[in-house]
Amino acid sequence: MNETQWSRPHARPGLDDALMSASTSSFVDLLHAVHPELLATAGVGTDGVQPTRATTIVAVKYRDDVVMAGDRRATRGHEIAQRDIEKVFAADEATLIGVAGAAGMAIDLARLYRLELSHYEKLEGASLSFEGKANRLATMIREQLTMALQGFVVVPLLAGWDPHRREGRVVSYDATGGHYEESEFASIGSGSAFARGSLKKLHHPDLERDEAALVCIQALFDAADDDSATGGPDLIRAIYPVVMSASEQGVHGFSDDAVAGLTNTMMSGRHGRPNGPGAASS
Repeated sequence: MNETQWSRPHARPGLDDALMSASTSSFVDLLHAVHPELLATAGVGTDGVQPTRATTIVAVKYRDDVVMAGDRRATRGHEIAQRDIEKVFAADEATLIGVAGAAGMAIDLARLYRLELSHYEKLEGASLSFEGKANRLATMIREQLTMALQGFVVVPLLAGWDPHRREGRVVSYDATGGHYEESEFASIGSGSAFARGSLKKLHHPDLERDEAALVCIQALFDAADDDSATGGPDLIRAIYPVVMSASEQGVHGFSDDAVAGLTNTMMSGRHGRPNGPGAASS
C-alpha cells in the first residue's frame, strides 16, 4: 500500500462520520471504521491453507528487569519455511512482545499492537499502564477467536518494565485471550514444555542481565533439541536467537555479536555436558 492510501483514505459516503465515531484511544477501532480491509483477518480463507508457524519464545525475570528471547525458525508442516524469522519485538519504550503460532498473523498482531500503544499515547498524552497493555492485548487476541478455531492460532508473550511497581513483569496468554502473570519465567510455542523444564532448572532471582540472556539461550537450545519446529543456533549461517531486555532504562536489543558470544559460551559448555548445566545449588 502506498503512502497516499495511508495518509488519506479514498472518499466514500459517511467517511467523516466514521472518523468522528472512531476518535477513541483504540487504533484497531479507527482501522475498523476507515480501512477494515487492512486488518489481519480480512480476506483470509482456510480451504487448503497450511499456515507458516513460528515458535518458541521465552522470558525470564532477573533482579528487577526482564529478558525475552525467541528462536528463528518458522515451519510449514514438516518443512522449514524460514530460518531467520524474528518473533520478538519492542512494543514501546518499556515493553516487549513475542509471538508464536500462525506466523503472518502473529507478526501482524505484534505490529498492530505496537500501533495501538503509540496511538493511545498520542491521543491521551500518556502511556498505558502495564495492566492496560496486558488487557488490551488480551482483547485483541479474543477478537481473533474465530480465526483461532479455524486453526490460525496466535499466542503472544508480553514482558516489560512497570514504572508503578518498579519491576519487570511477564504475562502469558492463551488463544482465547486469557492472560496470566508469571512470577519468574514463561515460555510459549511448540517447544515451550522443553524450554520451561530448562528454565526451571537454570533460573534464580539474582541473575545478572547477561546471565538471564544465557539462561534464555540455553532454554531455546533445549527446546530445539526435542522439538523439530524450534530452531537451534545456526553457526554456519550465523543465525542466532533474537534477545531483548526491558528495564527502567528502556528496551535494549542484544547485538548479533553479543548473542553470538553467549551462544559460543553455551556451546563450549555443551561439549563437556551435552544435556546442559545442572541446576544451581541453593
